[in-house]
Amino acid sequence: MKCTPSHRLLLLLTILLLQACGKKAEGPNSLSKAEKNEGWELLFDGETTNGWHVYNKGKLASIWQVKDGELYSNPENMSLETGDLVSDRQFEDFELKFEWKMTKGGNSGVFINVLEREDIPTPWASGPEYQLLENSHQDYTNDVKRPGCLYGFDAQKNRIESLPFGQWNQSRIRQVDGKIEFYLNGVLTAEKDLTSAEWQASVAESNFKGFPEFGKRISGHIVLQDWAKGVAFRNIKVKVL
Repeated sequence: MKCTPSHRLLLLLTILLLQACGKKAEGPNSLSKAEKNEGWELLFDGETTNGWHVYNKGKLASIWQVKDGELYSNPENMSLETGDLVSDRQFEDFELKFEWKMTKGGNSGVFINVLEREDIPTPWASGPEYQLLENSHQDYTNDVKRPGCLYGFDAQKNRIESLPFGQWNQSRIRQVDGKIEFYLNGVLTAEKDLTSAEWQASVAESNFKGFPEFGKRISGHIVLQDWAKGVAFRNIKVKVL
């Protein structure tokens, strides 16, 4: 049978269609081929809270919900269990990247190196915080409480604004041998060596001095903070280093 130009065109269209059907489009809460090759993993699958639980309460229905590919704390349904959301896994040397957005006046955070124990009532009693803050919040003018800060300790290393409410910010946390780096929208905002005498001295002079487990660890859980104003996350990805 002679292959006419129309046959060749039909064959080409068929091949392209089969390739398109076999290739999943990259969107929120997915890994690119490059990310997979680099060792990145999803900590949020875009559909469920699998891999997470409520601090000191385990896996139960809570105000943490998933809708339209977003993991969010719903402040309007207080009949459900409240609390911060904890990764089931613990991490030591790692890189974490995530996107977040706030309701107007929102305030939240991401804690690292958290020790989950019943006699420790809250994640911030053990884990340092990457501050999340919407730019109309009253704390936005406090240098050690601005978004991307190591909360309560240092001003932003390089000053940058977070995006207004309803817009997605991009954040990254990197920790190697207890040395941490925080980034907000591509800009380095904090650096600290959690194994240093300087760090321990700063903790001893801070509002956290009454919490004996605070800042002592260089491994632990990752925690998303529940807050009354509402916060949403997506594209939560981790790479073990």
